[in-house]
Amino acid sequence: MKHIKYFLEFLIICFLFLIFRIVGYKIASDIGYFIGKTIGPKFRTKKIIIENIMNLNSSIKNDQINMIIKKMWGNYGRILAEYVFIPSFRKKKLENYLKIEGLENLEKIKNNGKPTVFISGHFNNFELMAMIIEREGIELSAVYRPLNNKFLNIIMEYLRKNYICKNQIKKGLRGVREALSHFKEGKSLAIMIDQRVSEGIDSKFFGKDAFTTTIPAQFVKKFNCIIQPVYIERIDGVNFKIYFDKQLDFDKNTTIESITGTLNKWLEVKISKNPDQWIWTHNRWRH
Repeated sequence: MKHIKYFLEFLIICFLFLIFRIVGYKIASDIGYFIGKTIGPKFRTKKIIIENIMNLNSSIKNDQINMIIKKMWGNYGRILAEYVFIPSFRKKKLENYLKIEGLENLEKIKNNGKPTVFISGHFNNFELMAMIIEREGIELSAVYRPLNNKFLNIIMEYLRKNYICKNQIKKGLRGVREALSHFKEGKSLAIMIDQRVSEGIDSKFFGKDAFTTTIPAQFVKKFNCIIQPVYIERIDGVNFKIYFDKQLDFDKNTTIESITGTLNKWLEVKISKNPDQWIWTHNRWRH
């Protein structure tokens, strides 16, 4: 029964992708926003999302929460529509919609000749971050989680490997070993640090313990590498600005706990800046 459901979802998404391609990037993104805010709430319980947002600010008002939720689902819909145009972003055909700040930090990484750990979270069209890093000439491996829908996953893996980052590493223990091997070969690593993991440590995240990946911290300890935080901001609906923030260079004596805590604090700042541009559906604080 699940396979039938997944196949029907696949057909619907393929039909939508065709429509998006016909109408063009801007209109497609706006249609995606409407679809997301209309259909999105039917897929996840609002209770979990509200509980998550309350961790941002316990005194936040109901109308503010509802606005964040509405815009978050709209953002989900935009991301869906924009996947069709990932190849166009890669080929610089939609460069007018994309601004980049901190390219000098990428130049430092290229000139340094050592692999780097790029960290970020699920902000906006997060796929564009890895795409830009690789497009700018940095050899990169990106950690990802395959979709549950195996039919849609075929499309996603095609887009990721051909237009986002050719070295895709599946999340998990085997993936960690693969990432280590790639890093030793000189390939940098891109990893999202904002989701609950099966192996990690408790680290404060908006004042509450959240089970957090230690992979970036472990790479720092093992390879004495720097960490490059990356953030993508959505501006006026269809425009993006990617920030390559100040690089984090930890002392070799810094503990894994301290490094992980610092990275969580960086995430907090970015989420607080645009709370509707982060994905609140993930049960981040569940143990």
